[in-house]
Amino acid sequence: MKIIDMKARCVAIPLDCQLRHNTGVHPGYFLRTVLELITDEGIVGLGEVGGGDQRGALLKLKPRIVGLDPFHLETIKLKVLRSIYYISNARLYGAIEIACLDIQGKVLGRPMCDLLGGAVRDRVPMMGELSWRYDRPGGGDDTRAEDLVEQAEELHRTLGVRTFKMKGGVVDPDEEVRVMELCRARLGPGFGLRVDANGVWSVPTAVRIGRRLEPLGLEYFEDPAWGIEGLAAVRRQVRIPIATNMYPAKFDDLGPAIRLDAVDVVLTDLHYWEGPRGVKDLCAVLRTFNLGVGMHSGAEFGVEMSAMLHTACTIPNMTFAGDAVYNHLTDDIIVGGKMRYEGGCLRVPTGPGLGVALDEEKMEKYERYYAEKGDYYARFHQDPRRPEWYPIVGGM
Repeated sequence: MKIIDMKARCVAIPLDCQLRHNTGVHPGYFLRTVLELITDEGIVGLGEVGGGDQRGALLKLKPRIVGLDPFHLETIKLKVLRSIYYISNARLYGAIEIACLDIQGKVLGRPMCDLLGGAVRDRVPMMGELSWRYDRPGGGDDTRAEDLVEQAEELHRTLGVRTFKMKGGVVDPDEEVRVMELCRARLGPGFGLRVDANGVWSVPTAVRIGRRLEPLGLEYFEDPAWGIEGLAAVRRQVRIPIATNMYPAKFDDLGPAIRLDAVDVVLTDLHYWEGPRGVKDLCAVLRTFNLGVGMHSGAEFGVEMSAMLHTACTIPNMTFAGDAVYNHLTDDIIVGGKMRYEGGCLRVPTGPGLGVALDEEKMEKYERYYAEKGDYYARFHQDPRRPEWYPIVGGM
């Protein structure tokens, strides 16, 4: 079996609001590049990658993988991962590996999780993200801590989720502490709480906020300050587990993070950690050093979400509810539409490979939508309500 062709298409799907974060605003839609690998036997494998329009970058790699066997992932990885001098193509390789595993599963008639060691659970618990929103459903913006607490109550009522993560570093830190205090008071002790500052706070601010959060029993404090040294400094002074999907977010930085005792939990993304097999490799290292592991989200559509579920269900110690902003999507590109939450969980697809297929009508619809809206990564770090604003790392 050989790969004979690669296709890449960029699609955008509307959200139910605009999502603020500490370096800008998601402007009412997410965009992803969908990859199709075609074999000489007519089998098509699906992959997906974020980070803007990746069509050109993926197609530059096409000559490197056409003619290769999709089962020979080590060879494909060697030819793709660091094909541009020493710069890692982990994000692109992750999408290619997902597509190859999809092909393998279809050839064997087995779900992707069976290629990764087999499922230890048939569904994966997910968390609800609490974001400061513009143009939220029903109108208006989130401006007070009470708005995010109401958001948490609605997510629990509609999706069944029992874990919530606030995207912090957006408004005054003390108001964001109040979000967590109100969540604990109104939801009770049986709900998981997390805060993610995406590295924007200074170490003194992160320590001050962390100490205020200590009595609330957070599951973890995600990226409270910038860099491995910043996380290590906060961890020495705050009694909440420190988690990260930023430092490290690649194998090159894993050793220094462990040596500096910078983190307690590493949150994995398939597109940062070299695909599903790379995540499994990472988990083996984390287990060796008695570190926790969770699945992180990068605003996936149904293809990569399926790959995330297949990966997470094979990792026994991945007990944290997975990250997701999937609930903000108004639609999906897979047959059957959006995956449905059941008691706060998403079921692992059971068909061969990824267990999902593209809905061609929706692909064409959302390709047109992308052509209309464009790639927002050039204006990602802007706020339409505050035209003079720009992010300052360590400035809060």
